[in-house]
Amino acid sequence: MPGTISVEQRGRVLLATLSNPPHGLMDQPLVAALGDLVARAEDDDSVGAVVLTGDHPERFVAHYDVSELLAGAEGSPAVSPGPARVALRAVEAARRVPGAEAALAGTPVGGMVALERFHEVFLRMNACGAVFVAALNGSAMGGGCELALACDVRMMARGDFGIGQPEILFGFPPGGGGTQRLARMLGTARTLRLVLDGGPLTPDEAKELGLVDEVVEPGELLDAALARAAHLGARIKAAVAASKRAVYLGGALSLPDGLRTEQAEFLSTLGTEDARVAMRAYVEGTERTGSLPGYDRETIEAALARGRFA
Repeated sequence: MPGTISVEQRGRVLLATLSNPPHGLMDQPLVAALGDLVARAEDDDSVGAVVLTGDHPERFVAHYDVSELLAGAEGSPAVSPGPARVALRAVEAARRVPGAEAALAGTPVGGMVALERFHEVFLRMNACGAVFVAALNGSAMGGGCELALACDVRMMARGDFGIGQPEILFGFPPGGGGTQRLARMLGTARTLRLVLDGGPLTPDEAKELGLVDEVVEPGELLDAALARAAHLGARIKAAVAASKRAVYLGGALSLPDGLRTEQAEFLSTLGTEDARVAMRAYVEGTERTGSLPGYDRETIEAALARGRFA
C-alpha cells in the first residue's frame, strides 16, 4: 500500500500521522501527501503548527523505499555530478510548465522529477508560517531522518531507536537534504563523521549532538509535542514564516547577503496589521504604566502564552 497521512486538527495544531504499512517507508505517495499537508498549513489561517508522527510501533519513518530508488537507478543512465546539476536545473524549470511534471514522470528523468519534488516539499516547510514539530515515536533513518531535519523542532521517544543517514552503506550519499541540513545544524566535521559511518545514533546520543531537541518517555511524547506545537503555533504566522526564511535561507549565505535577507523579511512584516496591533499595545502599555511591558514578568509571560503583545 502507498503511504498516507491522516490529519486531525486540535486547536491551531494539526496532528499528522504518517502511515505506510508494513514497514513505515517513505515513498512518492507519502511525499505527495506531505505536499498537500504543507499546502494546508500555508493557506489555512487557523493552523499555526503541525505535529508529525508515525503510526508504526517502532518507527517514525523507516527510510526511503529502496525499491523505488533501485527502479530509478536501473531505468536511468549513469551521470556525473556536473551534468547532473545541469539536468536538475532543467527539470526544475520544466516542472513550472503546466502538465510537464506528469509527462516527465515516465521518462528517464522521472527520478530527477521525484527528487526535485521531495526537496521542494521540505523547502516549503522551511518557509512556512506554521511551525513543524517532529514527534519521533521511533526510529528515523535516511529519508525519515531528513524529514525530521526539515522540521523546526525534533522530539524523540526514549527507547531502543535510532536516527541517522545510512546511505553510504548503499554506495551513495544522502539525497534528501541530509548532508546540507546536518552540516548547518551540527557543523562540517560532525556531519561528515555521521554520514561516512552510516550508523544510527541513539535518542540520547542525538540529543547530546543537537540533532534532536528533547528525549521524552514514549507515553508522554505526543502530549509534549502537541504542547510545544500549541505554544509556538500561537505566534503570528507572517512573523514565523519570515523568521524561518531568514534563518534557514539567509543563514546559508555570506554575512552581507544574509543580513539583506533578514532586512527584507523584517521590512516585509513590519507594516502588517498584526505587527502594528502588537506594537501599539506595547507602546500604550508603556505610556499607561510608565515602564516597559517587556520587563514586567506577568506581561511577558502572558505575551509568550498568547504568542504576541496585545
